[in-house]
Amino acid sequence: METSNDKKLTVVLGASPNPERYSNMAVNRLTAKGHPVVAIGSREATIGDIPVITAHPPLEKVDTVTMYLNPVAQKAYYDYILQLQPRRIIFNPGAENEELEDIARQHNIQPVEACTLVLLSTGQF
Repeated sequence: METSNDKKLTVVLGASPNPERYSNMAVNRLTAKGHPVVAIGSREATIGDIPVITAHPPLEKVDTVTMYLNPVAQKAYYDYILQLQPRRIIFNPGAENEELEDIARQHNIQPVEACTLVLLSTGQF
């Protein structure tokens, strides 16, 4: 049985190179658990070995988008998120967005209001 099937391609929106930011911690913990990560932020940088990019690359088989942007900043990503067709969007504390949650449901994407770090630490990711 391959364990790679358990690994969930995750897009971190709002990724920050600042090690004190939760998005930075999420990138580090996701990669530590072997999940492939695409980190998208407002400026190019790196988090560990993971580049933070500003582009919106086409991706396939995205399992999770984990959101670290406030609802106003999220609007610029609506179309991109829908193109990715993730299984779910995790709205971390402060990123809750009823409008995007409704849009996600309409596109068969599960909105989850939760903390990625907690989900990872409790084995629920």
